[in-house]
Amino acid sequence: SDVWNLKLIGEAFLEPIKITLAVLVLGFALRAVRPRLKGWLDRLIKALGMRRALFAVILFLGLGSSLMTAIIAALLLAEIVSILKLERKREIKIVVYACYAIGLGAVLTPIGEPLSTIAVAKLQGPPHNAGFFYLFNQLGIWIIPGVVLTAFLGSRGAGEAGLGRGLVEDALETGLSILVRSGKVYIFVMALIFLGAGLTPLAERFIPGMPTWALYWANSISAVLDNATLAAAELVPIMTDRQVKFVLMGMLISGGMLIPGNIPNIISASKLGIKSGEWAKAALPYGTFLMAAYFMLMTALVK
Repeated sequence: SDVWNLKLIGEAFLEPIKITLAVLVLGFALRAVRPRLKGWLDRLIKALGMRRALFAVILFLGLGSSLMTAIIAALLLAEIVSILKLERKREIKIVVYACYAIGLGAVLTPIGEPLSTIAVAKLQGPPHNAGFFYLFNQLGIWIIPGVVLTAFLGSRGAGEAGLGRGLVEDALETGLSILVRSGKVYIFVMALIFLGAGLTPLAERFIPGMPTWALYWANSISAVLDNATLAAAELVPIMTDRQVKFVLMGMLISGGMLIPGNIPNIISASKLGIKSGEWAKAALPYGTFLMAAYFMLMTALVK
């Protein structure tokens, strides 16, 4: 691709630092507060009731993931669900909807998840001049209502769910696991930057000429491919803001449908032992509804 140079190497070493530090610091913070989570959750449920408490938790994880990172939000979700002890089917639904909320909300800042880090890195030059608040300004009006709706639907019926064994987290966090995870995030984002740079000439030739509806629906493949990888392959500066919106929203929504679609899904399903079929049964109907609803609204309103 003839893009290999010192500037690219420097960018690949520097861009992953912020999200890696966030994952590292917040990972140790989560480990420190873990013994207090049950008491906090019990008091919240006592004060608000199960349904409202779960709405508050999913909303907090969804919107807070943009600052605490999607990885830490997913780990916190696994801790909380392990405490609930509801019916397995009910807890799977809660996890799925919470991961939808996390996957949507984390994109609002470049430290929220690898996808947003890559998007800002690839669009930081002219004409977009993407900075820390670029994605919030572009997508916030679409993301925030979606997170609120997801939190509401994810909490519905929780009060009527019978007590059961529920889902249980597979293993506790250790200092070594936190360090290893942070290192993996750094290497993953670095690799995505190199991948995106290498594919830029190809993307510049084909992607900008595609209609927005095709960009949106084509990215439903994000259900089975990590959406950060797709963002690295597709986003190029010559795309319009409208194209960027349709590409990212297509990735974000479809990424919640199946376990491989995004990082919160992978972490939560692994930590809690949720099978692919169980995830798909809970996630596909809602994801299909969201894809159709957002497409109609964005086609009518995004100029």
